[in-house]
Amino acid sequence: MHPWILASLLALAAIPVTAADLIDFWNTPRHGGNSFNRLLPDQTYFDALKGYGASWVRLSYDKWHPAERDFLLGNADDYQGLASADMKQLIEVLDRAHAAGLKVVITPLSLPGMRWAQNNQNRFDDRLWQDKRYWTQSARFWRDVAQALKDHPAVAAYNLINEPAPEKHGGLAEHADLDRMKHWYAREQGGARDLPALYRQLLAAIREVDGKTPVMVDAGWYAAADAFGYWPKALADERVLYSVHMYEPYAATSAPNLSREQPFAYPGPVPFAGQTRQWDAEEVARYLQQPVDWADSIKLPRSRLVVGEFGCMRRLPGCREYLEDVLTVLDRQQLHWAFYSFREDSWDGMDYELGSAKVPWRYWQAIDNAAPDPLSRKATAEFEPIRQRLQPEPTP
Repeated sequence: MHPWILASLLALAAIPVTAADLIDFWNTPRHGGNSFNRLLPDQTYFDALKGYGASWVRLSYDKWHPAERDFLLGNADDYQGLASADMKQLIEVLDRAHAAGLKVVITPLSLPGMRWAQNNQNRFDDRLWQDKRYWTQSARFWRDVAQALKDHPAVAAYNLINEPAPEKHGGLAEHADLDRMKHWYAREQGGARDLPALYRQLLAAIREVDGKTPVMVDAGWYAAADAFGYWPKALADERVLYSVHMYEPYAATSAPNLSREQPFAYPGPVPFAGQTRQWDAEEVARYLQQPVDWADSIKLPRSRLVVGEFGCMRRLPGCREYLEDVLTVLDRQQLHWAFYSFREDSWDGMDYELGSAKVPWRYWQAIDNAAPDPLSRKATAEFEPIRQRLQPEPTP
């Protein structure tokens, strides 16, 4: 018998009460990290994240070695059923997270008809946003996942797809003003680029087999903090969490900035949405106010808002100040958050425990050889804004 199944049976025998409602986990602010690793995280990995005080981890599996073309999906071109060998590995990883005392949000980077660009020769896959037959396949996929994982004690939510962008090839500019967004959505509503409608279909499929597990949905345009603005209402399910990501101003926080002859500084003037703005603590707060205002306008509780990713290139001189400014806003708004990323073994850019120095060549050799990450980690000045807020929860 599988260990977590046995543990669950023993717990039920010892405690004659119903299990806690999973949505209750999200009723108070939860802080965690993102796991986007190429190798399956081991027990030490999850223990270390928990040791900092994290309560959850947003887990992606798309970089893991798949049994077929695409991990868990089998083939994103034509979903026929879960790859059983991949599911077995995913459950083993969930067991480790549970043993560490962490809750997990399952986060695919690909769906049928939407293969993650890095697994697609760096090409954006727009098929899901053109042909609703991929919606049907995606709904079947999520129903199968929910059937397989609904009773696993580590799972705290299903994040239906990471950073969807139906707007990208659909005629809506990134960070367009709200009126343009609403006009665009009025035109596209009911079509294949209607993100809320896709979520409703996926959610309905999940609820056929799992009525309890919370669902997390990212905003459009790669989960931009301003991209919920065109949604006229929330989804008709009280167990839905609404997630945005925060890397703005992207021109300053991202990897390409490091290679510029004169990198954009934070704080400082940075191009954004077709114009140059002064980005500092005040502008960060203004930008992050947008999903809060949207939630307030539709009477969505603050406890249902998540910043599922945020970060900046650790080697940029202003990165620590940027993290502090973002986290100050999230603290004040009492939002759930997960930093990007924890001990990533395929890219060092936002691995703050590595400090601000370049990684040695052996890091890249390990990637080429599919070997474990050879570098040790420690708390650094760059990690300090996050570490200070990942304090272990007091024991009752």
